[in-house]
Amino acid sequence: MSSTPEISRISVSRRRAVAAATGLVLAVGLSTGCSSGKESTSGTAPVAKADGKISLTYLQKQGDQEYFVGEAAGAKAKAAELGIDLKVVNLGNDANKTVSEVQSAIAQKATGIIVVVPDPAVGPQVVQTARDGKVALLTSDDQICATGPDPAACAKKDLVPRIGFSGEQMGTEVGKRAAAEFVKAGWKPEETKVVSAWKQDVTVCGDRVKAAQKAFEAEVKGVEVLKVSTDNSPTGAQDKTAGTVTAHPQVKNWVVWGCNDENVMGGVTALENAGKKPQNVIGVGLGAYLACKEWGTSEPTGMKAALFINGRDVGALAVQTMYDRLKKGKEFPAEGFAPTTMVDAGNWKTSGVTCG
Repeated sequence: MSSTPEISRISVSRRRAVAAATGLVLAVGLSTGCSSGKESTSGTAPVAKADGKISLTYLQKQGDQEYFVGEAAGAKAKAAELGIDLKVVNLGNDANKTVSEVQSAIAQKATGIIVVVPDPAVGPQVVQTARDGKVALLTSDDQICATGPDPAACAKKDLVPRIGFSGEQMGTEVGKRAAAEFVKAGWKPEETKVVSAWKQDVTVCGDRVKAAQKAFEAEVKGVEVLKVSTDNSPTGAQDKTAGTVTAHPQVKNWVVWGCNDENVMGGVTALENAGKKPQNVIGVGLGAYLACKEWGTSEPTGMKAALFINGRDVGALAVQTMYDRLKKGKEFPAEGFAPTTMVDAGNWKTSGVTCG
């Protein structure tokens, strides 16, 4: 595999989602605002303050993944605290289900919808559906655009408000830790390469890995970064990294970072399967829910650290933000961020990490 990004084939379902979303762009004409009708840049329709009990629907991609399990738990705990009726729906990886579940939530008289989309291409359709239903819309984790399928090409005013983490901040922390581990190991740049792995149509993933590379290269010069396109799963990252390693048999040392723990764990596993020893691998995860499994044994591992992102914090913050909008008339922030913590084998047990 070359060092240039691999262009993944677009699945049939994605093509359909893109077509459906793109077809709506000309018809969207989205304006936003509060109950007074004043326009804002929130990407959703004017929504009146809720006088009665609030009913929310939280739609999550990959709802059985440890991070999103935690996110749902945090959302439920906050909803119970605030007296909110909350329904959590697992979308899996089905982009088409996203739109049908938004329609279902509206039909069930939800006053607000929080969504983590499996595919950002459905963004315009999700926004238009919520607008037509006069339901408050907030995203968590991943961005969507009101006027097009690609958030990276979206005007800031058309991005739907998002609760999650700062991709740039997270990536910077990962890159800094990778550089520190590189220096501590005493590696030579000419004997080292970096695997940077992520799903390349997910905007927040791109933000993370770009920031990681920038932070790493501010401290370490002369190490080539190999950009590996994955599906953000451990097996997908493992398969693609294996091909990258095979194409570079002369490389002694490897650094691995990515969009999430899945990418890094898959990369570290591929390197181990290729015969690379843990002392020749520096993996810095993002999430820590898979990395911590490596630290639960006495065996050495190439997973040296991970940035702990607590899904519970995001779920709770998303519900609180929606409550403040519906009960207090407070405008959504463009983005709201939860805190992060760098962990490793020495401190993960005291940091609150839940191993997946």
